[in-house]
Amino acid sequence: MMLRKLTPLFALMFIFSASANTPSNEEIYQMMMELKKEIAELKAENKKLKESVEVVEESVDEVVIATDEAIKEQAKIASRTSFGGYGELHGNWLDDQHGSADKDEIDLHRFVLEFRHEFSDNLRFVSEVEYEHGVAGEGQNGEVEIEQAYIQYDLNNQYSMTGGVFIIPVGILNETHEPGTFYGVERNNVETKIIPTTWWEGGAMLSAKYDSGISYDLAVSSGLKATAATNYLPRSARQKVSEASAKSPSLTGRIKYTGIPGLEIGAAINHQVDYSQDTLSTVDDATLYEAHAILQRGNIGFKAMYAEWDIQGSGPESVGADRQFGWFVEPSYRIHDVGFFTRYSLYDNKANSSSDTEVKQWDIGVNWWIHKDVVVKLDYQDQSTASGIIELDGINAGLGYAF
Repeated sequence: MMLRKLTPLFALMFIFSASANTPSNEEIYQMMMELKKEIAELKAENKKLKESVEVVEESVDEVVIATDEAIKEQAKIASRTSFGGYGELHGNWLDDQHGSADKDEIDLHRFVLEFRHEFSDNLRFVSEVEYEHGVAGEGQNGEVEIEQAYIQYDLNNQYSMTGGVFIIPVGILNETHEPGTFYGVERNNVETKIIPTTWWEGGAMLSAKYDSGISYDLAVSSGLKATAATNYLPRSARQKVSEASAKSPSLTGRIKYTGIPGLEIGAAINHQVDYSQDTLSTVDDATLYEAHAILQRGNIGFKAMYAEWDIQGSGPESVGADRQFGWFVEPSYRIHDVGFFTRYSLYDNKANSSSDTEVKQWDIGVNWWIHKDVVVKLDYQDQSTASGIIELDGINAGLGYAF
């Protein structure tokens, strides 16, 4: 078609080049008009073609933009759900100085998976599933536990509400117990035997945090269920929110100050109306008092804690378990990725007994963070107990990680 439209132009050139057939002025004018018309038609077609191309380009741009927006929206939705976890492999080579309760074993002490979902900027779900001792099931050493499964709602920048299964706000390790956050392969005796870490319940909690560094938590929840068969030990009294008896609620209050960088001072009280959930007439109310301090100044660190149970009732009194307490001090020094520590701890789950039931322990060891979330641990423990009570001395080694 283009060739046809240019034919008059070629004809005109041919006419001028052939002197034998020289056209008249009128014929030249006529051909010029036809050529002008053809050029106008070409311009019109070129404009239509250009508009078509622009329409196609605009459509492509719209598709690209829409696709990009869809990808961003999917990424935003996906980013609201996250998971993580942590784990610990322990090796213990301990000799019982008073008997035959030696401990020589390697244990996948715990493997934990954490799942979190942000419904909105101020509403979230948090959960934690723990596998203990490698294998769980009938006749096995391990357990599968839901340590956390709660909804948290931020009322504003200062206040939030929590409902569901959550960790009781008491102590140092109870809420923050990933292996890279503390020294030593095993958790300290005071928080294990007295508090008892890890301790979680089902209920509701109000939390507040102020710019001054002061924060507090108030919780009402299920509580412990002590038995005479376990000498009213707090650790054995945990119900773990598994068809937990809730005749006697548990009330917890905690206040904490972190207004100075590197310093934390905290105190907590937990009160339970009936320490046995109304199953024992010889047991009444129980109250836990706890206070701690954490200081980190450059390479130097220091932790200290005191915790004590006051348990009412003739049952606990008869075995001296109406008072159970413990304390520890732990100085440390860290150079780059290597930290050294020593810890002295003392605890007694029958402090009012006529017998000496104290367990004293020295720990000295090293943590090597090969990554900020991966740590290798090695320590030596030296216990001191009265005759007839297990006294374990020896080496602990561990590998811990979080992600």
